[in-house]
Amino acid sequence: MSGQVVHEKRKQEILEKALDVFVEEGYEDTTFQKIAERCGITRTILYLYFDNKKQIFAESIKRFLSSLESEIAAVARDETVDSEEKILKIGEILVDACEKESKLLSVVMDYLLRLKASGGNPDEKVRRRTVRMRHILADIVIEGKRRGDFSEATSVKGTVEIFFALVEATVFRLVVLGRKEATGLREALLPFVRSMRGRKEERAKE
Repeated sequence: MSGQVVHEKRKQEILEKALDVFVEEGYEDTTFQKIAERCGITRTILYLYFDNKKQIFAESIKRFLSSLESEIAAVARDETVDSEEKILKIGEILVDACEKESKLLSVVMDYLLRLKASGGNPDEKVRRRTVRMRHILADIVIEGKRRGDFSEATSVKGTVEIFFALVEATVFRLVVLGRKEATGLREALLPFVRSMRGRKEERAKE
């Protein structure tokens, strides 16, 4: 195994353990020392992989989102289901992730609030991190319109915005309001998707 491969493998292991530290301690109370201790290495060794805590956090979140993106992309490629079902399945994936990782979401929320307080742009940060998911969803809507699953009047941009607004509302309910389940997205998504049906889909569902 080459040195580069070993380096990358160790880096991924650090990111996995660092994410646990962020969830347990919160962003503010997580330190380089705590991450190093969790990984069983010294701070000096940790600096060989990352420059600071912010970089570790950013890459940990990127790693988490990449896993979600892979699941969503697999649904998008599935030719055995129609476009409506794809969007509903993606909604289920995100709901399950939100419920399972509610503590992580609270850390992300705290980070975004601190970013805003320091003059940063949290909206831009979130959009940049979710751009691939948005593109996948947009492609599904475009495909649905082409196949007749969705009405020609369906707005691609509007659909994506409403979908992610529902996801953001779910995160707010879980993190800020302290709810244990994200059933709201499931309940809201079904009538929303059905309202997009094209003639072909309406005939098939009759």
